[in-house]
Amino acid sequence: MAKDIKNEFTEQFFEAILKLENIEECYDFFQDVATVGEIQAMAQRLEVARMLKDGVTYEDIVAETGVSTATISRVKRALEYGEDGYEMVLKRLGK
Repeated sequence: MAKDIKNEFTEQFFEAILKLENIEECYDFFQDVATVGEIQAMAQRLEVARMLKDGVTYEDIVAETGVSTATISRVKRALEYGEDGYEMVLKRLGK
């Protein structure tokens, strides 16, 4: 577990996310709690993780998503050494 982020506030935040019932509720909640850029960055990172799992090259990921190679490297490190969150979510999404 990510001990560096675990506290009462993140616990409440994650519990709130688990209470969302559909995509529209997600849009409403996340637009209130995050900037458009923050939401897009998280969405891009998930796509980068999917692409890396599919063996797509850094150059093609940059061209398709517009993210930096630093972001791709960060996502790759998370895939290799992280808590397997990307793996779990991508598997559940069927990607």
